[in-house]
Amino acid sequence: MNGIDEFDLQILKYLDTDGRMAYSAIAAALGVSNTMIHQRISRLMEQGILTGIKPVLDEKKLGYDWGAFTGLSLEKDHDSGRIIEELKKIPEVTECYYITGNYTLYIKIIAKNHEHMRKLLYEKIDNIPGIAKTDSLIELGCAFKRNIIF
Repeated sequence: MNGIDEFDLQILKYLDTDGRMAYSAIAAALGVSNTMIHQRISRLMEQGILTGIKPVLDEKKLGYDWGAFTGLSLEKDHDSGRIIEELKKIPEVTECYYITGNYTLYIKIIAKNHEHMRKLLYEKIDNIPGIAKTDSLIELGCAFKRNIIF
């Protein structure tokens, strides 16, 4: 498991519950020193296991009531790198995956309303050179989203 042990997993579980949790609180809960927690978290970050501690935003409370999962068919799959760079310029595209099957890329889009979604799809994404076709599924709400927990 990439050189992590049960102790590292316990630290990750605490951070997954509350990424702002003080190292001292984790140390107290696990019965070790703050220094040990700091060293372990630093090592997890150096190994790339813990890539950062970021806020989790509630998109709906920020006014983004629409979500879609969109498959992208490309004219040429080897253009994917350039197309991904173009997709990164659209803030409402929040995730992008390489996939197998009928599409080359699969993206998550958030929008304020159906008109905003239409503009994103037809005026921004469809206008990226190299995208042959899009196929969207409208998201009706997230049942759950989580990190992998061991």
